[in-house]
Amino acid sequence: MSRSGQESESTGYEPQRYRPGEYAREHIRITPTLLADGRQFFYLDDDPEHVSGAKTRELKDPRHLADRFAPGVDAEGKPIPVQAPQMRRDPLTGDWIPMATARMNRPITAGPGATAKGNPLAARKPGDPYQDGEVPDTDYDVVIFENRFPSMMQVPGLDPQTTYVDGNQLWPVREANGRCEVVCFDPDENSLPAQLPVKRLRTVVEAWAFRTAELSALDGIEQVFPFENHGQEIGVSLAHPHGQIYAYPFIPPRMEDELKQSQAYHERTGGNLLGDILAAELGAGERIVMRNHSWVAYVPAAARWPLEVHVAPVRDGVLSIDQLDDQERWDLAQMYSALLKRGNAFFDKGDGKGMDLPYIAAWHQGPVKDPRRSDYRLNLQFFSFRRAVNKVKYLAGSESGMAAWISDTTPERIAARFRETGPVDLSDED
Repeated sequence: MSRSGQESESTGYEPQRYRPGEYAREHIRITPTLLADGRQFFYLDDDPEHVSGAKTRELKDPRHLADRFAPGVDAEGKPIPVQAPQMRRDPLTGDWIPMATARMNRPITAGPGATAKGNPLAARKPGDPYQDGEVPDTDYDVVIFENRFPSMMQVPGLDPQTTYVDGNQLWPVREANGRCEVVCFDPDENSLPAQLPVKRLRTVVEAWAFRTAELSALDGIEQVFPFENHGQEIGVSLAHPHGQIYAYPFIPPRMEDELKQSQAYHERTGGNLLGDILAAELGAGERIVMRNHSWVAYVPAAARWPLEVHVAPVRDGVLSIDQLDDQERWDLAQMYSALLKRGNAFFDKGDGKGMDLPYIAAWHQGPVKDPRRSDYRLNLQFFSFRRAVNKVKYLAGSESGMAAWISDTTPERIAARFRETGPVDLSDED
């Protein structure tokens, strides 16, 4: 894992399921440490000096933060154990709803409601009056750490129990015994993900694979979800190139719907639904927007969003990012880079420069334990609710009230515009 035994011993961390491929063993160095309040933190370095060990990373977090699992006190000053976030089940839908009260206190650096004068995701700046950053070192390539204000959290020694709101079995309640992590793609807080070189995005792909494997090994985790929110209009509170990874202690509603459809399709036809969708899109051809040796990007035939692209691996049997081989990870970095650039070029303001597109990039992976995982297939769902240079799609009565989607365009028009922004075959690009 880490090339320095001393660094690995600083936390006693040893990987459970992650096994780096040849490229990662030779060109990416993972260095673990702990932040001041006990949260796990990982440097992923891709520059040769840190990979070789000629340079090392700062492991000590200088902040004075209380241990996040230290007991608190009640109104009478009596000690009480730390409380995990809770989640309640909606009896109408069966959905688990985490109650993320800690997120009310998180710092915000973007938009009119900004509360922080500094960026907690930036590298440490000696002498800067803002000293509540999450990164101990003055530089980094890619870092991963547990979210300081998580909507889900695993408390050591806590055995999740089901109780009931008001003692009524209509409303089950449990600890939200999951995990939330942050992935910072680059130290430059002013850069955009679309501007990062493919080599850096290859390190980001390795971060997704590393954490998918490791989070899947945690007790009680049912689904690992890497995702990226980008743009103030999406609701991003920290203006820095970064994404997140949620490890859910339940199957999220969207995945539950997809698993039900995939299982029913397999029982009816014997086929794999996502595999057959990809084959059908390739056969039709009209909605294919990009492809390379390992991946295909297409606008789905029933696209919901005014800009929507799904990305799927060519190889069958891939359920999660950690199952990708080295070539597939490189090809994914290339395609993700092209996807972000072309997303920015999608809407023409008249000056030929495009725009910084607000988007969500959501990785749909096979569930960790659910037996229906064998009927699933890894895919990325990329979308934006921008429908014109100066217009966004609002989820009004039909979408928000009944989850009955109404599209503002057609998938064929989306695909045609995407194909105007660059060649379908990425081997034609440098």
